[in-house]
Amino acid sequence: MHEAMQCLYCQFPEALRAGLLVSAVCALLGVFVILKRAVFIGITLSEVATCGVAASFLLGIPPLMGSLVLVLASVSLLAIPFEKQRIPRDTLMGIMFIAASALSILLVSKSGPGLMEVNAVLYGDLILSSKKELYTLLVLLVPALLLFLIFLRPILYSFVDREAAKVMGIRTWIWESLYFLILGVVISATSQIAGALLVFCYLVVCPATALMLSKRIKWVMAIAPLAGMFATFLGMVISFEHDLPTNQTICIVSCALFVTGILVKQIGLFMFSRISH
Repeated sequence: MHEAMQCLYCQFPEALRAGLLVSAVCALLGVFVILKRAVFIGITLSEVATCGVAASFLLGIPPLMGSLVLVLASVSLLAIPFEKQRIPRDTLMGIMFIAASALSILLVSKSGPGLMEVNAVLYGDLILSSKKELYTLLVLLVPALLLFLIFLRPILYSFVDREAAKVMGIRTWIWESLYFLILGVVISATSQIAGALLVFCYLVVCPATALMLSKRIKWVMAIAPLAGMFATFLGMVISFEHDLPTNQTICIVSCALFVTGILVKQIGLFMFSRISH
């Protein structure tokens, strides 16, 4: 294991750094995805990002540009207040997911790269991240993360207790829209490198692990990115040592951490109840 860790760092330093950055940022933003009870938005925007990349192949434009434009357009649509609409936001996300999934295949089938390219986009391969892709992630993810942290308090109030935030004079729709804009940029930047499945894993599984271990939001926001980074590092080492697909290995490790979190919590509750009695 130690030898695999050394080889991984020596041969794929950009992939390791990119994976740690993507996992930390996505897991932190994912805490609010779960608090908002909008888990499906992660995979929906990931599929929309894939569709944008597929469209860029056909139009001959940079993949990131196509992904970013389509995701931001989808975020703008989802930001519309749906409280008084007959069709809920979840239904719209389902329609967008189906349309994006099917359209990405149709678009790529008519473009130069073909269906093999869309599989690479859908599932990604983090281990193949290049220095250029790492720089792209740094340029997009670091400012997005800083913007999120600067306005963390109003975003948190808007997500945790919407009605109380309104009483305090916080315009919740502004901060929710800002959050989803940041999320859209992050997903656009990471989906082509990490793949839709792994990005969705970071947005859901790692924050869920943190929420399982603590009820305090500060601890949750600290544990979630740490869990994502640990799962990424361990998953990459295991995949490198046993010649397994990197992204899927990281997903399994993340799910294993979640199950471990459940067991740790149950053991802790059992021990506390025994001590109390």
